Amino acid sequence: MLSKPAALLMGIIYQKPLNAYEMTKLLAYMNIKWWFNIADSTVYTTLKNLEKRGLIEGTIERIGNMPDRTIYSLTEKGRDELKETIKESILQFNYDTNIFTIAAFVMDILDTEEKKELLEKRLGILQSYLAGIREQGNETWKQEVPDFHAANLERMIDIVYAELSGTKRLLSVIGEERANE
Repeated sequence: MLSKPAALLMGIIYQKPLNAYEMTKLLAYMNIKWWFNIADSTVYTTLKNLEKRGLIEGTIERIGNMPDRTIYSLTEKGRDELKETIKESILQFNYDTNIFTIAAFVMDILDTEEKKELLEKRLGILQSYLAGIREQGNETWKQEVPDFHAANLERMIDIVYAELSGTKRLLSVIGEERANE
């Protein structure tokens, strides 16, 4: 599975081959820092590592008297690895919601039916998770633990509800995609 920075950058490259500088500017424009802080140095380091692993390839571009720049694109191996990472990220629940957020940003690499199937499976996973948390938080348990434990359990439930809501919202977009096909 790709790291979060690698998945994010490869998703950007999938949408449009860019150079490292353009990627840092795009990340800044998208205000990614408010939910996932990725430093410019991480962008450059991650791109070099992805290139060494054969997941992306750089093509040198020369424009007039400007310095050479490297435009990155996904290799077939990179495309497959990104798809697998997205699938795994959709089918897991983690309180680090950035994993799923990045997958949602770049899930256009998957076809409509695959997105729908994965998101429906995610709903089932989230609903099972919610049932498990609720089972733990019975009244007897709440009386035996400190108030902060009980409050934290409620916070965890809130996060699962937010993930359920977001997943349903993504499914509704897929419904719109299918209507437009």
